[in-house]
Amino acid sequence: MSINHIVTPLDSAILNSKDQYVFYHKKVDFALKELIVGVQQNGLCTPQEVIFFKQYCDLLLYSIEAMRVKYMYDEEDNMKIDVTDSGFPNYLEFRYLFNDLSLRDNYLNKLKDVSVLQDEFLDQLLRKKQPVRRDKLFQAASIVYYTSVEQQYIFNRFVQGKIIKAPEGSEADYMTSWSFYDVSLNRPFVCFMYFDYDGKDPFTNKEEIYEALKAVADRKMNMDTMAYGIDRRLKNVYPKHIKRLDIGAFHNVFAKDDNDLTHTILEAIGKKEIPLEAYALSFKIHEVFTGGEFKEGGYFSKQTLQNWSTPIKEGYVFAPHRIIQLLYNKNPEIMNKLAKPPFQVADLIIEK
Repeated sequence: MSINHIVTPLDSAILNSKDQYVFYHKKVDFALKELIVGVQQNGLCTPQEVIFFKQYCDLLLYSIEAMRVKYMYDEEDNMKIDVTDSGFPNYLEFRYLFNDLSLRDNYLNKLKDVSVLQDEFLDQLLRKKQPVRRDKLFQAASIVYYTSVEQQYIFNRFVQGKIIKAPEGSEADYMTSWSFYDVSLNRPFVCFMYFDYDGKDPFTNKEEIYEALKAVADRKMNMDTMAYGIDRRLKNVYPKHIKRLDIGAFHNVFAKDDNDLTHTILEAIGKKEIPLEAYALSFKIHEVFTGGEFKEGGYFSKQTLQNWSTPIKEGYVFAPHRIIQLLYNKNPEIMNKLAKPPFQVADLIIEK
């Protein structure tokens, strides 16, 4: 593990109340669903890419919901939100969830039977006329968590998609996708690769392709560096187009990063010019395309590799109308450099 993978508690803010868990989960859930719709409506991805993008976002939302259930009444531990340049849960939270669910059976054997706990709840509420104690609520939440959350659906540091035939009109014969959670940035990324294959088909060789992607394309790096690493590692694979979606930062009341857009929103929330629910979501697309081939290696080990175009980098912002106005007033130099004017999404309204 490289130095870029080191994560410390100082990178995080802690959610320490039931209300904060509910509030945060509603914000992330709402913002990501608005992002999926916005990406589709504004043609930032092809129809097939949108399908894969939604699937990865669903895994992310499933994991955050699992965190909410796990930590809801836990007095000893609290969920941590990245405060550096993300606004999403700290990567360690996903790792804790995955590891914790590996011990599901051990924990279930120690928990009370559901019927016994139900009787205790009824006795407390109906006979004693008192609220259920927090430790009992934690026991109930733990039962829900360990009996309903599936480890296979937890968003991991690297999530591999399948190889499929590329949609008609694509620049290559095949495509695949993958997603990763960059542990230094604490942000999710989604990648697509369109490629040709020298051989019968790539499906018989898919495990080698998957392992190569996990080894050389599992973190944020320069797109031409990523493309060269994939190309060099897989001799029968000829990448033609690689596209990476960078989700975040999520600018909201829980973020405390140095991003100017986050500071603008936090300042306006502090002055009560906008509500606590206010948010904006940055979104970046980086792409590279092939531009010819070259040979590398010795006489007996020559390999044909791709020349890559200069990476195309485009930045976007999704935000409700009032926030778009605010950001234009306070940060016009940033907003005017976006690939397109900000995309308007719906306001989040939470009943107080």
